[in-house]
Amino acid sequence: MSLKGKKIILGVTGSIAAYKSAFLTRLLIKAGAEVQLIMSTSAFDFITPLTLATLSKRPVLSKFQKDETGVWNNHVELGLWADLFLVAPISANTLAKFANGLCDNLLSATYLSARCPVMVAPAMDLDMYQHPSVQSNIQKLESYGNIILDAESGELASGLSGQGRMMEPEHIASRVEEFFAGNTDFSGKKVMITMGPTQEALDPVRYISNHSSGKMGLALADAFLSRGADVFVISGPISLKVNKDAFHWKNVRSAKEMYDAASAIHDQMDICVFAAAVADYAPAEIAPEKIKKSDASLSISLVKNVDIAASLGAKKKQNQVHVGFALETENEAKNAQLKLSKKNFDVIVLNSMKDSGAGFQLDTNKVHIFHASGLSIQSDVAPKKQIADLILDQIKNIPVWV
Repeated sequence: MSLKGKKIILGVTGSIAAYKSAFLTRLLIKAGAEVQLIMSTSAFDFITPLTLATLSKRPVLSKFQKDETGVWNNHVELGLWADLFLVAPISANTLAKFANGLCDNLLSATYLSARCPVMVAPAMDLDMYQHPSVQSNIQKLESYGNIILDAESGELASGLSGQGRMMEPEHIASRVEEFFAGNTDFSGKKVMITMGPTQEALDPVRYISNHSSGKMGLALADAFLSRGADVFVISGPISLKVNKDAFHWKNVRSAKEMYDAASAIHDQMDICVFAAAVADYAPAEIAPEKIKKSDASLSISLVKNVDIAASLGAKKKQNQVHVGFALETENEAKNAQLKLSKKNFDVIVLNSMKDSGAGFQLDTNKVHIFHASGLSIQSDVAPKKQIADLILDQIKNIPVWV
């Protein structure tokens, strides 16, 4: 079983079982997951951040402020980043904080911000684990939808024997793998995603482009990967942090480069998602040297770029699915539906620049999804990760998929 492409926050709290988090980190990394450690300060007494940072290949976080410069670790971004929030071990103290909404450190703040599933693995002595207040907190966490990895029985640090040992790292890793294996509905499917902006050169240092960040495209790539697909990404220039090894990743710059890369693999794909913000026009000529500022005005002759989605849509095979995106500022629904037909899409996802919380650069989006069959659905403003899962669910409603 593989955790390739999964993003996991691993929380570590003050417990003698904290030493086991090193073994757990290694198992998750070996399975292909990206692991971000967050430690409570009390965990430092049991295992060093250096050990876990070395194993995870990421700096271990513990404070809101990264350094004396005032730059901070954003608990909201961390909570949106993860596919799973796992705390192992979780002490009685942190268990009580989570259950009652107390928020006095980065770990508890990230927990309260997390939109992903949460797993906790309690670890404490026999009498502590059996205490009614601890059991009440465990039941309360479970009632919130959190997954409790029950403590195992055996010899405890106190010398007593009974239930209270943190679930062994091998058993936790298996539970994580079983959890993710539950939704592999795109397993065996090859998916191509174009994403990000394109840049059309004016001269060696300047270009025409747009404000696309690639966040929606990356959320879709992550969603397909987490649901079992083999994902081929063709990306324009972006500044996002990406584990490119999890994908078949191709960097491109211009619309022509993106078209060439997409054309080369199109026939092999089951699903093609055209999420890139491709420049409609490019300079007719690229100046060989930097254009000097001289006259009061400058005229640039532009020529139309190839329409990647329309060109490949004309070549679409009967068993292929094409998904398009439209960003509109007027007559949104009408223009999107025209593109749906013109470019031979099965589904088109409409964004409006008029919707607060939607559009370029943001972590959230609001969409109106139109099917060629006539079905349509609208979302509320939601994290792009959630919007991506909604789009994947809509793809499953396409007749060729069914």
